[in-house]
Amino acid sequence: MPQHSTTKRVRHAAADMFDLVADVERYPEFVPLCQALTVRKRTRDNGREVIVADMTVAYKFVHETFTSRVTLNREGMEILVEYLQGPFRHLRNRWNFRPESDRVCDIDFFITYEFRSRTLGMLMGAAFDAAFRRFTVAFERRADRVYGVETA
Repeated sequence: MPQHSTTKRVRHAAADMFDLVADVERYPEFVPLCQALTVRKRTRDNGREVIVADMTVAYKFVHETFTSRVTLNREGMEILVEYLQGPFRHLRNRWNFRPESDRVCDIDFFITYEFRSRTLGMLMGAAFDAAFRRFTVAFERRADRVYGVETA
C-alpha cells in the first residue's frame, strides 16, 4: 500500500498552519491535483469540528471524486482525514502541527492509500505520489501568501 510521510519546519505559527489546512474549501486554489471540493456538512463531536467533504481530483483525462471525513482537533493540533467513499480501497492521512516558537512550527504529514481499481492505480498512482510529496510545500507557499514571509 503506497504511503508517504514527511516533516517540514515552516516559519509560521502552528495555529496559523492548522487554520490553513483546516480551510478545505480553498484547496482547489493551491492543492496539487485538487480540482474541486464541496463540504457536505459540518458538525461538532467531543469539542472537535468534523467536516464531511467531496474532493474531485484530476490528472490528464481522469477525474475522480471521493468523500472523506475530516476531524479538526485544534486542542491536539491534529487533522485526521478518513476515507468514506469513492475510488479508493483505503485512504487515510494525518497532519500534526508542533510549535517550535511563536512563529515557527514543524508539520508532520502522513498519508496511506490504495486504489480500488488496479487500472486506476496504474493511471493515477505516479501522479498521486508526486502530488503528495509536494503537499507540504504547497501549504507552506500558501501560508507565505496568506500570512506573509517571516525573515530570520
